[in-house]
Amino acid sequence: MADVHLHLLVILTVLITVRARAQLPGTWELLLENAGIASMHTAVTHDGTVVLLDRTDIGPSQSQLSSGHCRVDPTDRLLPRGDCTAHSALFDPSTNTLRPLSIITDTWCSSGQFLHDGTLIQTGGDMDGFRRIRSFSPCNNHRCDWVELKSPLLSAGRWYATNQILPDGTMIIVGGRAAPSVEFYPAVGRQLHPFPFLAEAGDRQMDNLYPFVHLLPDGHLFVFANARAVLYNPSTGQVLFEYPILEGGPRNYPSAGSSAMLALDPADGYTKAEILVCGGAQYGAFLHRDTDALAGTTCGRIIATDPDPAWAMEEMPFPRIMGDMVMLPTGDLLVINGAQAGAQGFEMASNPCLNPVLYRPNEPAGLRFMTLNPAAVPRMYHSTANLLPDGRVLVAGSNPHYFYKFKAEFPTELRLEAFSPEYLSSDRANIRPAIEAAPEKVGYGMDFEVEVVVSLPVVGVVELNLASAPFATHSFSQGQRLVRLAVSPPVEVAGNDGVHRYRIGCKAPPRGEVAPPGYYMAFAVNLGVPSVARWVQLASI
Repeated sequence: MADVHLHLLVILTVLITVRARAQLPGTWELLLENAGIASMHTAVTHDGTVVLLDRTDIGPSQSQLSSGHCRVDPTDRLLPRGDCTAHSALFDPSTNTLRPLSIITDTWCSSGQFLHDGTLIQTGGDMDGFRRIRSFSPCNNHRCDWVELKSPLLSAGRWYATNQILPDGTMIIVGGRAAPSVEFYPAVGRQLHPFPFLAEAGDRQMDNLYPFVHLLPDGHLFVFANARAVLYNPSTGQVLFEYPILEGGPRNYPSAGSSAMLALDPADGYTKAEILVCGGAQYGAFLHRDTDALAGTTCGRIIATDPDPAWAMEEMPFPRIMGDMVMLPTGDLLVINGAQAGAQGFEMASNPCLNPVLYRPNEPAGLRFMTLNPAAVPRMYHSTANLLPDGRVLVAGSNPHYFYKFKAEFPTELRLEAFSPEYLSSDRANIRPAIEAAPEKVGYGMDFEVEVVVSLPVVGVVELNLASAPFATHSFSQGQRLVRLAVSPPVEVAGNDGVHRYRIGCKAPPRGEVAPPGYYMAFAVNLGVPSVARWVQLASI
């Protein structure tokens, strides 16, 4: 009889769990069972394809290169005589198909950013990739591949660095292991600048690696490492200001917090920039390999442009390290992936944090976090999350081992998934706008129009928001930003196809400090529901 009661209790527990899961917002979708590689670095191109990139000396992947593209590296610990498997791939989310790409030099813990023309520049790494620069230019003939630049080389080896596009379209490369300095690509006559702050902010834990770098709308950089942050002038190499220390422990690699800049708004003339930093490991967790040390629950939020800035503290629903922050088209922030204990690194974490949370910055303090539908797949070290043009979030990677390992508590993860926020639920389809016409290129300060259609009549304003395509790696999306545009009230125009058609006047960002030149996903947002994006190139015209 006791066995029967126990069996009924188990069934009841499962039913309650399933029901609770179904009631939480958001849905999960398996896109590919086997992507061939575990994507440590992920970036969405303006063609809508997605670059997946792992390190090279990780052992054979499950994706084969085409003939003649094998990599030979005598220092490769597993395959010194040659490796004919791919460590990069191009994923097309519209068809759920993959094409292997060839990468030669080691991209382990490297950095990247898109240039103004949509070319992905990828810098640094380990071993033979330490000072290398690589480029990938998206194409529609299915032949584009990585190009390893023989010249120039980086002025310093960059391992665990952070890249950020600047207002003039050049890219700054910040820090890296044993590299407390910055340099630029293209260099255009600029020299490597020492950046002693990065050495001062670190310790034996190396919590200054992958610093959080945000371009503020005044052209200066907010640079955060460990628990400290400074205001940095990239033109002069000067530290202009030091922010208050953020309490709650170290936040950068290997302590695995994350950061994002909240949406920039024309309502204040694009003069206000707020930075959010969340999560992180306990001090010493990495050093002592304490995989059960509970992660932090705190977030700090600061107005980086305030003359007297101060951190405002908030609590997340879960402890979290290695969480990825994704700016959604609505201005809300998705925190997804990661673990609840341990630190960043190979086999250094435990207790996966399966529930994403939504951070709603405009809600009152204490009511900003919403718990979402949990994942079935743990995403630990070397996992990524990226916003797709259709509003979904692509989730990839998780390889918490030195080499590909499929028989482990947390195996190497080759599955690609998509998380759909609640705004994509079927009960909101009637208010989801679609962009029918938009310019392909706009200049700074330019007035332009977009045309949208909606099934139900629009009530109020339809927003137009520009979302960058960042380079996501190691719990930080390099170059991520969302810029709201000034818009006029929608004007309904004639139509006879059973939908409501509107013309919306928009004004482009005024300068590169607000939105650096490049390709952006332009989303129309109606009552919190975004359209499928149109790619728009922002440039000086």
